[in-house]
Amino acid sequence: MQTVAMPSAAGTSERSLTGHLPVRGRFYVGIALFMTAIVVAGFWPSYFGPLFHGNVARPWVIQLHGLVFVGWMALLLAQVGLVSRGRTRLHRKLGTFGIVYGCLVLAMGLVVSFAAPLLHLAAGEWDMDGAAGFLLVPLGDMTLFGTFFGAAIVYRRQPEIHKRLILTATTALLFAAVGRIPFIESLYLGVSGTSLIKPLFISDLVWLSPLLVGMGYDWITRRRVHPAYVIGTMGLLIGSARILFTQSESWLRIGRPLLKALM
Repeated sequence: MQTVAMPSAAGTSERSLTGHLPVRGRFYVGIALFMTAIVVAGFWPSYFGPLFHGNVARPWVIQLHGLVFVGWMALLLAQVGLVSRGRTRLHRKLGTFGIVYGCLVLAMGLVVSFAAPLLHLAAGEWDMDGAAGFLLVPLGDMTLFGTFFGAAIVYRRQPEIHKRLILTATTALLFAAVGRIPFIESLYLGVSGTSLIKPLFISDLVWLSPLLVGMGYDWITRRRVHPAYVIGTMGLLIGSARILFTQSESWLRIGRPLLKALM
């Protein structure tokens, strides 16, 4: 997350002469807080709420995954906060750590993509088809995150592209949280096949809302939407369609052997 704050012509930092954060700095801090709120809302019923009361029992690999994921959100907040205050040198140094940490997020996501369905299978809570179908969802999350995070690394010296790619990569990680928001989760109960289209459309609006807000902000402040947002939003939108194929025989023929190989 090595976004560079552009100095003014006079060489001042991005903090205004009055000492207040500039509008642009406040926007990116706000959007990071908004994304964090989505995470909390999604995982509050199953994780954060019980954790707050000290009664969460999860396998260690799931706990570690949750800790790493929360750490990514904390890192995002720290990075946008540093840029908004003009502390770009520290932001760049932390950005080097952010590259390593993003790779850890990807690695843990891939591990849990397989660990979660295998744990449900071992507990007798899911059958093989249910577990294999689920596998497509987190693997898709990690594919989308890895793609846009990798692009953000490539464009780390072009801040206008980089920061939008980081937001897109982080939005990819929000897919699981949005799916667990109670009113979204209720839309998916008891539906399958083409009946998933309506709940998928509604959940996609919530999921992609940080990018939609970002595009709106671009339009207001720049009179055009940055191509990175357009490409990112379209990529995530196409990726979300995998939900329609989780129980397709074409995917199950792939998912079953992947899980059986690890049992």
